[in-house]
Amino acid sequence: MQTHDADVIIIGGGLVGATLALALAKGDVTSIVVDAQDLDSTTLPAFDGRASAIASASGRMLRALGLGDILDAHGCPIREIRVTDGTHPQFLHFDAGEGNDPLGTMLENRMLRIGLLRAVRAEPNVQLLAPVTVAGLERGEHAATLTLADGRVFRSALVVACDGRRSATRDAAGIPIAQWQYPHAALITMVAHSVPHGNVACELFYPEGPLALLPMTDTDDGRPRTAIVWTVDGKHMAAVKKLGPKALAAEIAARCDGTMGEIEVIAPQTVWPLGFHHAARYTDDRLLLLGDAAHGIHPIAGQGLNMGFRDVAAAAEVITNAARSGLDLGSPDVLAQVSAWRMFDNSLVCAVTDNLNRLFAIPGRVPSRVRRIGLSAVERLPSLKRFFMNQARGETGKLPALLKGELV
Repeated sequence: MQTHDADVIIIGGGLVGATLALALAKGDVTSIVVDAQDLDSTTLPAFDGRASAIASASGRMLRALGLGDILDAHGCPIREIRVTDGTHPQFLHFDAGEGNDPLGTMLENRMLRIGLLRAVRAEPNVQLLAPVTVAGLERGEHAATLTLADGRVFRSALVVACDGRRSATRDAAGIPIAQWQYPHAALITMVAHSVPHGNVACELFYPEGPLALLPMTDTDDGRPRTAIVWTVDGKHMAAVKKLGPKALAAEIAARCDGTMGEIEVIAPQTVWPLGFHHAARYTDDRLLLLGDAAHGIHPIAGQGLNMGFRDVAAAAEVITNAARSGLDLGSPDVLAQVSAWRMFDNSLVCAVTDNLNRLFAIPGRVPSRVRRIGLSAVERLPSLKRFFMNQARGETGKLPALLKGELV
């Protein structure tokens, strides 16, 4: 049986896995990417209506990797962020300022997938295999060997698991995770409306869950468009799924106090259960976990995908430098560098988002007043406000070269 070799095997060709393959390829590190899905199906409008807030640091990485045209053609810059307790007029306000990079860019996930697939398929240092089924993975002292159900065998120094929240690779390695389910679900849809959003993202917190209004590019007929992430009580999930477009538009309008004007739901609504998980460690013998395989958080601050992109930037830098130095890419020393770089930042974001969700979920007038006092205090403290703004931009801690917009 012929064995095909590469420097790295990446299990999972989604947003994180494909971005890693592209980042490694720019440093002449070869990879084989395998995925169980037909990845072309993930680019269809009906597959997934989700959109992501690409933090400014993540955006610089995507531009460095040659994906700036996707951001420019289909992304909507976020110039301001407003955080409120319900529709109370007092709010915490973040402003990118004139002449500065935006705080982030809203982009439909499928548009990013289209750009990534095109770039990966054109990259000679990447071999993309999908859909395929993994039959076995052996991680030995000197190499890792991946066998597919069709009999093909691949060997590399390192395996990177980017196969999502329910990572079979992580589970097979016996890596424990801390995890729990929130008593909420996220309803995701897209609306057109009559009042322009002004490139402002809003997070309205209610005891039953936050409502995020995320600015998107205008519709083809010129109407303002906004992505909706509405956190609902899990007990009401079945009822929310049954809401028709007009009833859903009325619910959204009521929760944002009519500030969007006339609202029309222009995309199917999808409802996702919400949970938290964080791997006890990111590494095992010749194995590295990245993205959702390593961590998954509440979407309260829009940081989930950006955490994965920061994982990619750090891993690509460590692995590329190790390859140039002639080191074993799967050695414990190399993997420990990635883990040390990412574990603290990810742990911090996990803790902050979980505690924010719990804080704003407390009902009653007194907790509501405490939250408003807290938002007001942050608004008046420039250093604390700057910390939260840098966190939103993805610019805290030691930044890998890619997050500065530089190739490794």
